[in-house]
Amino acid sequence: MIHDIAMYLVHTIGALGYFGIFALMFLESTFFPFPSEVIIIPAGYLAFQGKMDLSLIILVGTLGSVAGAVFNYYFALFFGKKFLLRYGKYFFISPQTLDKLELFFQTHGELSTFNGRLIPGIRQLISLPAGLARMNMNRFILYSALGAGIWVVVLALIGYFLGSNQELVSQYLKNATVIALGFIAILTGVYVWHHKQKPN
Repeated sequence: MIHDIAMYLVHTIGALGYFGIFALMFLESTFFPFPSEVIIIPAGYLAFQGKMDLSLIILVGTLGSVAGAVFNYYFALFFGKKFLLRYGKYFFISPQTLDKLELFFQTHGELSTFNGRLIPGIRQLISLPAGLARMNMNRFILYSALGAGIWVVVLALIGYFLGSNQELVSQYLKNATVIALGFIAILTGVYVWHHKQKPN
């Protein structure tokens, strides 16, 4: 059953091509609860089969993810917090979720737009508090691209090397998440230490 679902996803992503990867990753980075795993891992497997180019998958997937993040940024900037609190439920954003996102952003600062991209459940929406805070756009795009790029590379490589074995995919995806969270902790610690060293 799992194998059949996996093969269906592979054929679907293959049919959609690179534009499909871009569009789906754009959606994944906005409000739609659409997991990037079901996009990039099958694409990585297609690269293993020689039907797609791995570097293009990573490039297009990252660009789509960043484009979706920029959309969320400007959505929050244009409509504001009151709109999100009132109508966010129609976009799968509860007031509690928005409060948690703002707290995460305030706690970790602008770096949260990087490390938030590597945390499941947060990466799709971390752009909202960045938009509400009017974060510098150049830094926002840079941090978002770095975080999204790392995640896309991890998923693409999982699909490339392990796509034919679903049990291994599941195992290594969990390990990849743990490694990413550890990486986040280290970077956040370095970021906080660096800012503490700056003279007031």
